[in-house]
Amino acid sequence: METEEKSLKEKAPLADRMRPETLEDFVGQDAIVGVGKMLRKAIEADEIPSMIFWGPPGCGKTTLARIIAKMTKAHFVQFSAAAGSVKEIRDIIAEARDRLRNKAKKTILFVDEIHRFNKAQQDAFLPHVESGTIILIGATTENPSFEVNSALLSRSRVFVLKALEPEDIEVILKKALSDKERGFGNLKIDISEESLKFLASVSDGDARTALNALELAVKSAKPSMSKTKKGLKPIKLDDELIREALQKTHLLYDRKGEEHYNIISALHKSMRGSDADASLYWLGRMLEAGEDPLFVARRLIRFASEDIGLANPNAMLLAVAAYETAHFIGMPECNLSLAEAVVYMAKAKKSNELYVAYGKVERDIEEMPNEGVPLHLRNAPTKLMKEIGYGKGYKYNPKYKEPVDQDYLPERLKKRKYLE
Repeated sequence: METEEKSLKEKAPLADRMRPETLEDFVGQDAIVGVGKMLRKAIEADEIPSMIFWGPPGCGKTTLARIIAKMTKAHFVQFSAAAGSVKEIRDIIAEARDRLRNKAKKTILFVDEIHRFNKAQQDAFLPHVESGTIILIGATTENPSFEVNSALLSRSRVFVLKALEPEDIEVILKKALSDKERGFGNLKIDISEESLKFLASVSDGDARTALNALELAVKSAKPSMSKTKKGLKPIKLDDELIREALQKTHLLYDRKGEEHYNIISALHKSMRGSDADASLYWLGRMLEAGEDPLFVARRLIRFASEDIGLANPNAMLLAVAAYETAHFIGMPECNLSLAEAVVYMAKAKKSNELYVAYGKVERDIEEMPNEGVPLHLRNAPTKLMKEIGYGKGYKYNPKYKEPVDQDYLPERLKKRKYLE
């Protein structure tokens, strides 16, 4: 059995093999698990509460949960809210109850993507968290204030994990290159510090992305190795090979870097230019590289008002619907909904009338002093306000059959036209 487990471990992806097993090996997140920090003390004292880990992909949420289970000698059960069901949760809890009763062994239930469970489904955890049957550790990339049941949130402690710094990812990559049991320490690999830094910097704080790219680069370079009198030539990983590996694992798309803004700009300008094919391509570049679909949906809402506006008000309705769809079902299911919205935006009649008009309003507000509201337009809820003229002379439009001639702008802006 041990031989079989060892064989499976050896065949596992590099990112899984290099997963740290102790806090000493855990890189990053010193703000919550550094020496003397509250969570670390709770782990060492075996007094951990139910928790929610909130942070971006690849920052160590699953790894930290596993380390906690190992250090506290708890049984660890990993469950994906995206693929699992409430029935499976009930079975897991039943087993946890028996384990606690018969073996006095605690169970840590790690629920990945807990935000994929709706609020009612999350209720299934409540009585078992309260009774101590399970210690729940939920992981989410979404703000738990909005995505996690308030009752469950009040019974859990939220810890915010940050995206790893490039320096942290460099440390992880160097460990993978030197580790002879789990990494590539038995291979001769020639990679420059510059290439390592490049790989670390464009991995967007995601250790998994960096390790996957490193593994792909090494595997693609190995077949070209040739023997010399002194043995095998080193595997040379240059910038070109690293870039190629990144294209296949991360599509060279840094969500915080220049390429992020370049591609969203390309999408916006392609829709503005009514090129539906180019718009679809740039949308795909973002979604397939792991961009947050809600970010794309927000940009579509902006585009609908900025570039289409009153020429086709239905564009705003479709953009909002695309956002709601992306929020409800996430990727990959929402990709076609966003694609539908993008093509609609590209083909719709365009007008920047609102954009230009609001720009004029902004300039007037910035360049002119705050203008007082004309007296006849002011609210007059008290007798004193009425006595000093608030609301005096206002003509209530529905009372008149013909158009009402009265001013609605401040004195200095009378007759100003923002909409052409």
